[in-house]
Amino acid sequence: MTTRRHWLQRVGAAAGSLGLVPIGARAAAQDQPSTGALIERAIPKTGEQLPIIGLGSSATFSQLAGREDAGALREVLARMVELGGRVFDTAPGYGASEETAGRIAQELGIAPRLFWATKLNAAPWGGGTADLAAARRQIDASFARIGRSVIDLIQIHNMGDPRTQLPLLRALEDEGRVRYIGATTTFAHQYEALLHAMRSEPLDFIGTNYAIDDRDAERTILPLAQERGIAVLVYAPFGRTRLWRRVAGRGVPAWAGECDAHSWAQFFLKFAASHPAVTAVTAATSRAENMADNMAAARGRLPDEAMRRRMIALVDSLPAA
Repeated sequence: MTTRRHWLQRVGAAAGSLGLVPIGARAAAQDQPSTGALIERAIPKTGEQLPIIGLGSSATFSQLAGREDAGALREVLARMVELGGRVFDTAPGYGASEETAGRIAQELGIAPRLFWATKLNAAPWGGGTADLAAARRQIDASFARIGRSVIDLIQIHNMGDPRTQLPLLRALEDEGRVRYIGATTTFAHQYEALLHAMRSEPLDFIGTNYAIDDRDAERTILPLAQERGIAVLVYAPFGRTRLWRRVAGRGVPAWAGECDAHSWAQFFLKFAASHPAVTAVTAATSRAENMADNMAAARGRLPDEAMRRRMIALVDSLPAA
């Protein structure tokens, strides 16, 4: 499996003759961040501004969270906040991620600075009625892990049971214990359920998958979010590991510098963040240098429509992973 780490180890030989950014100059792109102010987007409901790049806690983050030594995750969270990041997306379903990150954030004293987005997944997998008692216990556990009296965002994880769970989240929002509520899915077979909830429920946020080679959300989900004034968190902007496999052995094209993308991570993240419906993009990582590389995508220029088409054409021309 090709990850970002494997890609950095494997590429670099033929970049110069092909008009690519030399790998040696860009492999440590986090040491040469794009200049300018951190780009932020407003949450439609309130106008609150969030940085367009955040941190997710699935995948490699989740894998390390379950180990005794979480030093690498401490460095990741510290680096994100140091570089101006705030959005941290987690879930009780991501192994020990929520618990470990909550402990680290409190130890570092950064918990109040984070926009903490977690999820409610106390519902039967594959559908069915949620157990409200279990849902309340899960929410109480999230509060305890985070160490805060108010959680910024709780979303129904993968459309668990909106009919049962949304009233619970709305009650918490009315009480001031939760600032925003929403729903998520990264599964195509649940898109219609998500769209129905977006049309019929007063959602503040949604979360869904969106990447340069995974653009289904552009057809219905993202336009409806704009129409309804719903904030959007993007998940899996690297196609999990799919995009790293597709660009294996290739350098970033020099023309990507026209939108201040100097690594493949910045290329992929800037594409996702440039859609006007997107509020923040939350890629997971367990390495501080990757977090810094990701945060650089929140500075400088974002792709315009012509650049987006050029980026799509390039990725579409590559062999499928």
